[in-house]
Amino acid sequence: MNQNKQSSIRIISGIFRGYKIPIKKNCRIRPTTNRMRETLFNWINKKIINANCLDCFSGSGALGIEAISRYASFVTFIEQQKKIIYELKKIFIKLNQFNAEIIHANTIKWLKKIRKPYDIIFLDPPFRTKLLQNAIIQLEKYKYIKINSLIYIEKEKKSQKLLIPNYWYLYKEKKTSNVSYQLYICQKNI
Repeated sequence: MNQNKQSSIRIISGIFRGYKIPIKKNCRIRPTTNRMRETLFNWINKKIINANCLDCFSGSGALGIEAISRYASFVTFIEQQKKIIYELKKIFIKLNQFNAEIIHANTIKWLKKIRKPYDIIFLDPPFRTKLLQNAIIQLEKYKYIKINSLIYIEKEKKSQKLLIPNYWYLYKEKKTSNVSYQLYICQKNI
């Protein structure tokens, strides 16, 4: 079997509608499905235009690229796998886009520095790890979230319950057979 065989996922809407993001089979990523992305972007449709976004565990880049396609102002992509960083950079060169920053880093370590708050944050880490809970803690501690920030969380349906700050309001939630995904709104400045 060819380990480098590729599949792809498509951008659903916006200026890059129909663009196919190549997914190498050996990259150990789990892209957000088209249906889930469509639901998420319907939820945030009025907030995405001119938003400053953070894609914490970028993987395929589908969430951040979809955000740019729908007129987000800027997206910061954080990814640990070098070959995925290389693929993301190739995509942005091909799309002739410069409103993204692609950072090769361990997300949890990268979040341990005070930076600016974001309008929309995507949290879709690998399943069966403590990355999601750790990312939530770092986002809070280092002030990446402000009043009305939107925080998207995608996790395994059977995972342990998360400790969510009490001022994050659960705005929307859906489940598939294996995945639970939620959209929170921060209701205070931190």
